Amino acid sequence: MNYPDSVHFLYALGNEIKTAKFGLERIRTVLAALGDPQDRCRFVHVAGTNGKGSTCAMIESALRASGRHTGLFISPHLNEPTERICLDGEPTPTDRFTEAFNRVHATAEELLNAGTIDLHPTYFETVTAMAFLIFAESPTDTVVLEVGLGGRLDATNVVRPELCVITQIDFDHEAFLGISLEAIAGEKAGILKRGVPAVFSRQRPEVGPVLESRAAELAVPVSRTSDWAVSDLELNACGSRFTLSGPQALHVQCPLAGEHQVENAASAAVALTNLDVPVRAIESGIARARWPGRLEQICRDPEIVIDGAHNPAGARALASYLDRFYARRRVRMIYGAMRDKAVEEVCGILFPRAAQVIVTAPQQPRALYPEAVLQITGHPDLRTAPGLREALELMSDTRPEDAIFITGSLYLVGEARALLGTRS
Repeated sequence: MNYPDSVHFLYALGNEIKTAKFGLERIRTVLAALGDPQDRCRFVHVAGTNGKGSTCAMIESALRASGRHTGLFISPHLNEPTERICLDGEPTPTDRFTEAFNRVHATAEELLNAGTIDLHPTYFETVTAMAFLIFAESPTDTVVLEVGLGGRLDATNVVRPELCVITQIDFDHEAFLGISLEAIAGEKAGILKRGVPAVFSRQRPEVGPVLESRAAELAVPVSRTSDWAVSDLELNACGSRFTLSGPQALHVQCPLAGEHQVENAASAAVALTNLDVPVRAIESGIARARWPGRLEQICRDPEIVIDGAHNPAGARALASYLDRFYARRRVRMIYGAMRDKAVEEVCGILFPRAAQVIVTAPQQPRALYPEAVLQITGHPDLRTAPGLREALELMSDTRPEDAIFITGSLYLVGEARALLGTRS
């Protein structure tokens, strides 16, 4: 297959969350048939609810700044699936992506025909196997590997990493991970391996004991961001700078917006010290990190900011950002979500911060119909639009002092990036 065909086939496998079959047997069987490429790489394995992607981005950037060749595996993508598998900071070329897909797909078909596996690997399993192939056959020194969903039974959890990182844990995907924070934390803690060092971000009170208990059971040496002090903190709308003091002092300049990114940057920095990355590379690498689609200003006139606040924790982070930096501005919001998200809670957090809300639908089968939001909010100026383009047309009267936030699903954020580009 060519690249468009491979992408079409992946999408035809169905939504990567809804069609997930939890368990590692199938991915292990496929990888064994491919020669276990994951065993030829060094990994930093990162789990968490919110913040794991940006933490991965900062770790990878600093590893690259130290002179290492890097791999980065993330999900979801914003515009193209090639964004999920990066080499030295760049998405995989389409020809390499296609070659890896064809190899994984052919192997899966052979295993299916032999009755060795029950079903074709899912979207996420397929892309995970592709990533391991690409990383193993590239000059990667270290691969930063983001968990897709949960941890214990996630397809990425077939590796024995050099370091595990668990960022802040909150509610999300309760139907799959459990309805309590303790249950969710138990799934995330599933990435811990006996004797392999780990870094824990600051956690909610219900979460910490679960992680600590599992770490003690596996004799895991743990570094905690709570053991490092943050001082001289300066926040602005574009990022932060602070001093992180522990066994050594780091002067961190984080280019990712939002107060929540301070903890993510601290987690990345502590992880990097565990990997023996020089202080100068940690500082310069974090300062150069990029994580699109999260509090990203893509247009200045009018000001348009996009943010994938798709769950309650993400919504609280965006609300805090709006309260701090946009309290005196007229905020107009375009919102779109998937049906399986905590939409009522997210709307309750975000909509009071906006003078006007346009609810639309991302171009996805699981998108929530905009009209459904009318039933769960009493916002005084709420309208609906069938798509993002129509929603933006409703904001054609935006004044210079207004700010437009496009938020909710990362699919909607990806559409905004594709439609508007970055006009900063």
